[in-house]
Amino acid sequence: MRQYIPRALALAGALLFASSASAAVIRIDESAFVAGSGLITFSEFAVGTVNPTYAPAAYGGGAGAPTVTFDGYFTGQSAGSSSPTSCPAGAAVSGCVLGNPTGPLSLDAGSPNTFITNDTANSTSPVLSGTPQFNGSIAILFSTPQAGVGLSGGFFDAIGGTAITAYDSAGNVLGSVTNATTGIEFLGLVTDNGAATISGLLFSLVGSEPAGFAIDNLRFGGQGQVTPTPVPEPASMALFGAGLLGMLMVRRRKA
Repeated sequence: MRQYIPRALALAGALLFASSASAAVIRIDESAFVAGSGLITFSEFAVGTVNPTYAPAAYGGGAGAPTVTFDGYFTGQSAGSSSPTSCPAGAAVSGCVLGNPTGPLSLDAGSPNTFITNDTANSTSPVLSGTPQFNGSIAILFSTPQAGVGLSGGFFDAIGGTAITAYDSAGNVLGSVTNATTGIEFLGLVTDNGAATISGLLFSLVGSEPAGFAIDNLRFGGQGQVTPTPVPEPASMALFGAGLLGMLMVRRRKA
């Protein structure tokens, strides 16, 4: 019995460690972006602007701030309509993106356009939409890598149907996070070591989202502009650990 408990605890610890050690990014909320970080509200340009380009002067960025550009997806990826059965169950093909980018990371000029539009479901309208309106994916490219990125997405009518995915300059996936609530929700990611390695962000469907989606209030920052304090993770792993420890205690008492 003395041997059983350490082995089980070691297994639980290994599972928990693997979960955290494998992550290249962690989820953050909007408060993690401190003074000096970038903010694009999409009110800087006229409604109807297609694939806007934001040089630092357009959003008040300081020295070293990136130029930010937009399109439907990255080079090497394809629209869900090219293979509808490959899209996640319930995801509209117009908002589904297939495959990973090729390096170096770049926007696909042939992908469906993004554009600035008004949105009565969002109190901070205007917003940026993909094509078709409120039902298309949005890719974001930073001219210099960032440590943290995030945006307000919505209006969500389903939980877990929409995600942001971060990529490095070579097109490698760094990590992703899905919406955890309905309505307007901030989705943010920061590198787990604070290094500036996020070169692009994709906002797309990974499941059902029945009423459409768009983005607003894009946040980004380099080292020192984002505090890598994670949003508390769902309780599943904690409950798993607590349940396992409880089971071990019961087994030990019975022994």
